[in-house]
Amino acid sequence: MNPATIRHMVIFNLKHPKGSLEAEKFLDDGKHILSSISVVKNFEVFRQVSKKNDFDYGFSMDFSSQEDYDSYNENPLHLMFVEQRWQVEVERFLEIDFQA
Repeated sequence: MNPATIRHMVIFNLKHPKGSLEAEKFLDDGKHILSSISVVKNFEVFRQVSKKNDFDYGFSMDFSSQEDYDSYNENPLHLMFVEQRWQVEVERFLEIDFQA
């Protein structure tokens, strides 16, 4: 990973039952919408398997620079997803951002 690369990760629980059609739609829509933003690289969706962690799902993506990360945070698609889906359907979350 390039030293300027930022890995943005968020782990979360949904208000929908784990594994439900609504939960799967949220994960699919999140991947489709957020990965369509040009600065997003290596978008992945995760499902928790560890009993040591009580978060059910995760999104991970990379940005080539701080400028790309800032651009993502201000992108209308990201803002729309946060307002219309994230704030409505996510019960709780933890956001983590690392640089190599």
